Amino acid sequence: MNTNPTTESGTKISPRPKRKILRRIFCYGFLLIILLLGGLFLYALATEKQEPIETGEPHMKAVVYTDYGPPDVLQIKEIKKPVPNDDQVLIKVRAAAVNPLDWHFIRGTPYIMRFMMAGLRKPKDPRVGVDYAGTVEAVGKNVTQFKPGDEVFGNRSGAFAEYLCARADRAIALKPANLTFEQAAGVPVAGFTALQGLRDKGKVQPGQKVLINGASGGVGTFAVQIAKSLGAEVTGVCSTRNLELVRSLGADHVIDYTKEDFTKGNEHYDVILDNVGTQPLSGFRRVLKPNGICVMIGGGGPNEGKWVGPMARPIKAMLISPFISQKMGMMMAEGNKDDLNILAGLMQSGKVTPVIDRTYPLSQIREAMKYLEAGHARGKVIITVGEENKT
Repeated sequence: MNTNPTTESGTKISPRPKRKILRRIFCYGFLLIILLLGGLFLYALATEKQEPIETGEPHMKAVVYTDYGPPDVLQIKEIKKPVPNDDQVLIKVRAAAVNPLDWHFIRGTPYIMRFMMAGLRKPKDPRVGVDYAGTVEAVGKNVTQFKPGDEVFGNRSGAFAEYLCARADRAIALKPANLTFEQAAGVPVAGFTALQGLRDKGKVQPGQKVLINGASGGVGTFAVQIAKSLGAEVTGVCSTRNLELVRSLGADHVIDYTKEDFTKGNEHYDVILDNVGTQPLSGFRRVLKPNGICVMIGGGGPNEGKWVGPMARPIKAMLISPFISQKMGMMMAEGNKDDLNILAGLMQSGKVTPVIDRTYPLSQIREAMKYLEAGHARGKVIITVGEENKT
């Protein structure tokens, strides 16, 4: 029996038209990307303007930067203390967390960020830091959810400061009573990323097998615990020194990446949450089930992939996704009040406990950022505000 595709007259169908169509699709896609980048470049030039650093009384200490570069560009300055509007709360910051997001903005990498939001030649927003925990000092006249004296935590730009103002209807919630300010400050970005990556992008269901690559980092320590709370069978990948930590968080299995390559193992997973970005996509595909999902969070250091950074692999995944049954893609977390309250509930119930590696005083923000950039933090790196101690 002849299995070659033929026309009714018996003539073979040439595969060339298909190749031509695919070639055109890639060419048009590449052209579209070039046009998009050109448009972003022109837009960035037209709108580039650095926000002024306000000074005056009453003042406060805050971390600012006016040029892109390594952590050494960070400065602590006396700037004007903010005043809440009718819909905001004024928060006295007690602790803040350092995130990879921060050094991306400080360095202005990947460069595509400069076109899209950060500022082409100089940072648009000179303030830095997004995760905080503290005490409400004053509220606007329209605010009913919070009152002075409330202990809160949340997600707001300019967190590396003695005070900040946040909208009461955004990502802010009451701090669980069983958490310290330092623990609560470490939650928002990492917690949002782990929760949304597993629940929304990974669609994790009870009984599924989930692998967390980079299980001992800021996102990874939350992901192991949240995956367990969703009823998954969890495998954590980490280095030798972090095996016991990951086990203590509830992982059913742990893999020491210095001794074993999980992409060459015999186990297959429903969901992979990748926080590292060092494995090729082919390795993930090999250990994913036929309809499995790979969620890429980020990865890489400050000197890797300066143009597109961690977006290179998701772009590759997007190109191959129409031809495979597995789902692979990048996920960017979105801060919101509902998920922050869900995280608060998980911590209040004891199902999730933030892991803190080190704490630094605000005066040592450069050292804290350099430590995070080195890529060996176990859990979160925290900045304490108003305390000149380091543990």
